[in-house]
Amino acid sequence: MTLFFWFFLFLIIYCYFGYPALLTFISSFYRRLPRKKTIEPSLSIILAVWNEEDVLERKNMNLLSLTYPPEKMEILIGSDGSTDRTNAIVKQCTDPRVHLTESSQRKGKMMTLNSLVARAKNDILVFTDARQEFASNALNELVSNFSDSKIGCVSGELVFSKKEGGTAQGINLYWTYEKFIRQKESNIHSMLGATGAIYAIRRELYTEIPDNIVLDDMFVPFKIIQKGYRAVFDASAKAYDEVADSPREEYRRKARTLFGNYQMFWIFRSMFNPFTSPIAIQFFSHKLLRVLVPFLMIAIYFINWGLMAGRFYAALFILQNVFYGMAVVGGLARHQKYGILKILSKLCYIPYVFCLLNFSALAGFVRFACAKQDITWIKARQEG
Repeated sequence: MTLFFWFFLFLIIYCYFGYPALLTFISSFYRRLPRKKTIEPSLSIILAVWNEEDVLERKNMNLLSLTYPPEKMEILIGSDGSTDRTNAIVKQCTDPRVHLTESSQRKGKMMTLNSLVARAKNDILVFTDARQEFASNALNELVSNFSDSKIGCVSGELVFSKKEGGTAQGINLYWTYEKFIRQKESNIHSMLGATGAIYAIRRELYTEIPDNIVLDDMFVPFKIIQKGYRAVFDASAKAYDEVADSPREEYRRKARTLFGNYQMFWIFRSMFNPFTSPIAIQFFSHKLLRVLVPFLMIAIYFINWGLMAGRFYAALFILQNVFYGMAVVGGLARHQKYGILKILSKLCYIPYVFCLLNFSALAGFVRFACAKQDITWIKARQEG
């Protein structure tokens, strides 16, 4: 029992602290930075939407205002059975670069993406979502990486606005941590999944996405890595969004993402082989261990309960309960802005978001085991 306790605890510590330290150490003497040059290949922006009337006009204006040469870009929008004014908003745009594909019935994001890629005419495909806005030079920065012939996929950086709520602060901190890891992985070989709001690939490397896939921004880069190319992270290509401040919204998003991770483990199981995969250690340490952490936490809690005869383990059990108690307080006080509750929110938001994310990982596993994830997507912010 004692051996299991310490082994499981080691895995959690390695996952969140040891692995980033290992990446930092390796990248300090082994770095493969892309050989960026200013290039301007023709590109097709791919945007699958469903009921985005509240943001789509702003998104179109943003894309049309970017500094990339207008004659070298097209914007392909696929409306997946939208029932609001989404289609009308696109049709109102008179710019010849914007093209709409309508579907009267919902087919799912992946089938929409596949149909848009089939229509694309240009060398580089840029994938994005409706809500986020690009920095004016984002496309220029993205495509400059493709001057390196080994680069097959490039992800930009998603920058969240700052908010006061405990959920928002915790997610911002987590996302900063996640981007740090992606950058280090990219410096060594490849990131494990792109940022869905802003990533680009060489068109000839696109593999049609099965309609049951949840995460195109993991499936597409992994297929490219399998073909011998690299998938890199470029923080100079920025998109902007508002961070979630609703635990329900973040729970839905994360549970869906982690369901998708389980799909990737099965589809790309050969990538765990360190003798043939250039990202085997990253795949195990960054992705697999992350979804195992909630199971390890539960096991540690009950093993610790069984070891309480000793003072040391009794103290550890108390500390665990204090940590989970802080998570509960952080959830209850996450919107407080005054007095003692504001102090409690600042003290407890990290345990709260840590537990929220790991609870979402459990939900993702249950969905995967029960095959209950819908292939169509629901906007979490719409349901708030």
